[in-house]
Amino acid sequence: MSETPKQTRVLIIGGGPAGSLLALLLHQREVESVILELRTREHVLERVRAGVIEHGSAEVLRAAGVAGRMDSEGFVHEGVQVAHGEEMIRIDFEGLTGKHVTIYGQTELQRDLYGALDSAGIQLLDEAEGVRVEGIEGDSPMVTFERDGATEQIRCDFVAGCDGAHGVSNGFIPPSLQRTFERTYPFCWVGLLSETPPISDELIYARHERGFALCSMRSESRSRYYVQGSADTTLAEWPDDRFWSELAARLPKTSVASLVTGPSIEKIVTPLRSWVSEPLRHGRLLLAGDTAHVVPPTGAKGLNLAISDVVYLSDALAWFYRAGSTTGLEGYSDRALARVWKAVRFSWWMTNMLHLFPGMSDDFERRLQTTELDYLFGSDNAQRAMAENYVGLPL
Repeated sequence: MSETPKQTRVLIIGGGPAGSLLALLLHQREVESVILELRTREHVLERVRAGVIEHGSAEVLRAAGVAGRMDSEGFVHEGVQVAHGEEMIRIDFEGLTGKHVTIYGQTELQRDLYGALDSAGIQLLDEAEGVRVEGIEGDSPMVTFERDGATEQIRCDFVAGCDGAHGVSNGFIPPSLQRTFERTYPFCWVGLLSETPPISDELIYARHERGFALCSMRSESRSRYYVQGSADTTLAEWPDDRFWSELAARLPKTSVASLVTGPSIEKIVTPLRSWVSEPLRHGRLLLAGDTAHVVPPTGAKGLNLAISDVVYLSDALAWFYRAGSTTGLEGYSDRALARVWKAVRFSWWMTNMLHLFPGMSDDFERRLQTTELDYLFGSDNAQRAMAENYVGLPL
């Protein structure tokens, strides 16, 4: 166990990508921080999460010095396929925006971030339980937690809550000062990971009368697939044979010809929801990433929003220590939320366009959905708007 310091400038709660990247960016600007993580490193590295890195996010990671493996092992995608029944078009990111995305698993990015933290000597205290924060309305908050059977305390200037939607940080903002917005979708994604070559060189998003499907990848020999399921579905209802059969039924026949099936090595059920909690700042407590907002995975924005949040937050904190100015801190919440809501809108649009909703009327809702897809398929401007949002709006 690492020895616990008594004081630091920024105490970061959460050692996932948001907290790790924030600590690294602060270190590069000579701002000291300590990270508290509830789980072990091994547990954090076992989490399977998003793998689409926006163009701007990739630039941030390069500037931070943690993009070596991403650039050598990740997949550069200059477009994405969208299918509707037997029709399929390619959204040409590079041609429409001059940008691309990179497919690189969050687990691998977390491994890179941990390596950078260790090299920089940034302290991460894992297995820190029962975290409590006091004094965030003053200028010297105290963070108390349990570790290795002992009660520890660290005093700091600021607390950065980066511990996700199920963490404790958001709860330290008084409910009377919070406003939350939520949309829970009446379906889920059933995901399957297999040791099989990807069906395509690029992602395929498919809208079908049987429901949504997504074809993705983790490597040249490992594929990740998703199909839409009912909100109350369980993994027991989705044996491999059913999953592969349902996936094939939702894809154009030209794509199915390239589908290689095999035993699953992992299956998951992912509920879909949009959730935003405002503000992202109260006193000396600042929130970033899933701690304050969650989006459905349809638009591949969750990890990327965490990255943009910590870029804005590190800018604000560095300006405070460099110039004594609180302007960046006072504007952090509004600045971050402006980008968050644009990503919420894009994820909502993608989700509504591509999924079959229970009770959807044949005469109106489905016609609107079909018309939206027809417009996308036939309009360069609509495709440019999708490409611009998918590769990532400016930071």
